[in-house]
Amino acid sequence: MERLLGAALGTALTGILVFEQRKRIYESISDHQSQLASQSQMKEPIFGKKSHSEFALLWNKAVDQVFVSVIESFSSRRW
Repeated sequence: MERLLGAALGTALTGILVFEQRKRIYESISDHQSQLASQSQMKEPIFGKKSHSEFALLWNKAVDQVFVSVIESFSSRRW
Protein backbone atom coordinates (compact mmCIF):
# COMPACT_ATOMS: atom_id res chain seq x y z
CA MET A 1 0.00 0.00 0.00
CA GLU A 2 2.86 2.35 0.84
CA ARG A 3 4.48 1.69 -2.53
CA LEU A 4 1.24 2.51 -4.36
CA LEU A 5 0.88 5.76 -2.42
CA GLY A 6 4.52 6.65 -3.12
CA ALA A 7 4.12 5.92 -6.80
CA ALA A 8 0.95 8.02 -7.00
CA LEU A 9 2.58 10.96 -5.21
CA GLY A 10 5.72 10.64 -7.36
CA THR A 11 3.64 10.58 -10.52
CA ALA A 12 1.64 13.63 -9.42
CA LEU A 13 4.80 15.56 -8.50
CA THR A 14 6.45 14.65 -11.81
CA GLY A 15 3.33 15.71 -13.72
CA ILE A 16 3.26 19.07 -11.94
CA LEU A 17 6.96 19.67 -12.62
CA VAL A 18 6.62 18.75 -16.29
CA PHE A 19 3.54 20.97 -16.64
CA GLU A 20 5.34 23.97 -15.06
CA GLN A 21 8.42 23.48 -17.24
CA ARG A 22 6.32 23.28 -20.41
CA LYS A 23 4.40 26.40 -19.34
CA ARG A 24 7.69 28.31 -18.87
CA ILE A 25 8.99 27.11 -22.24
CA TYR A 26 5.82 28.21 -24.06
CA GLU A 27 5.90 31.59 -22.28
CA SER A 28 9.51 32.15 -23.30
CA ILE A 29 8.71 31.21 -26.91
CA SER A 30 5.74 33.58 -26.90
CA ASP A 31 7.85 36.40 -25.44
CA HIS A 32 10.56 35.82 -28.03
CA GLN A 33 8.04 35.84 -30.89
CA SER A 34 6.42 39.06 -29.65
CA GLN A 35 9.86 40.70 -29.46
CA LEU A 36 10.61 39.61 -33.02
CA ALA A 37 7.24 40.91 -34.18
CA SER A 38 7.79 44.31 -32.56
CA GLN A 39 11.27 44.55 -34.12
CA SER A 40 9.99 43.64 -37.58
CA GLN A 41 7.22 46.26 -37.33
CA MET A 42 9.84 48.97 -36.81
CA LYS A 43 11.51 48.26 -40.14
CA GLU A 44 9.82 49.36 -43.35
CA PRO A 45 9.41 46.46 -45.74
CA ILE A 46 11.40 46.49 -48.97
CA PHE A 47 8.28 47.45 -50.91
CA GLY A 48 6.54 49.52 -48.25
CA LYS A 49 3.72 51.95 -48.92
CA LYS A 50 6.06 54.86 -49.59
CA SER A 51 8.37 53.04 -51.98
CA HIS A 52 5.38 51.35 -53.64
CA SER A 53 3.73 54.69 -54.48
CA GLU A 54 7.06 56.12 -55.70
CA PHE A 55 7.54 53.10 -57.94
CA ALA A 56 4.01 53.46 -59.33
CA LEU A 57 4.63 57.12 -60.14
CA LEU A 58 7.92 56.36 -61.90
CA TRP A 59 6.30 53.49 -63.80
CA ASN A 60 3.46 55.71 -65.02
CA LYS A 61 5.88 58.42 -66.18
CA ALA A 62 8.01 55.86 -68.03
CA VAL A 63 4.96 54.35 -69.77
CA ASP A 64 3.74 57.83 -70.76
CA GLN A 65 7.13 58.69 -72.26
CA VAL A 66 7.43 55.42 -74.16
CA PHE A 67 3.92 55.49 -75.60
CA VAL A 68 3.56 59.23 -76.11
CA SER A 69 3.37 58.89 -79.91
CA VAL A 70 0.73 56.15 -79.70
CA ILE A 71 -1.32 58.20 -77.27
CA GLU A 72 -1.10 61.27 -79.51
CA SER A 73 -2.20 59.27 -82.56
CA PHE A 74 -5.19 57.85 -80.69
CA SER A 75 -6.05 61.33 -79.44
CA SER A 76 -5.94 62.76 -82.96
CA ARG A 77 -8.32 60.02 -84.18
CA ARG A 78 -10.63 60.65 -81.19
CA TRP A 79 -10.65 57.10 -79.92
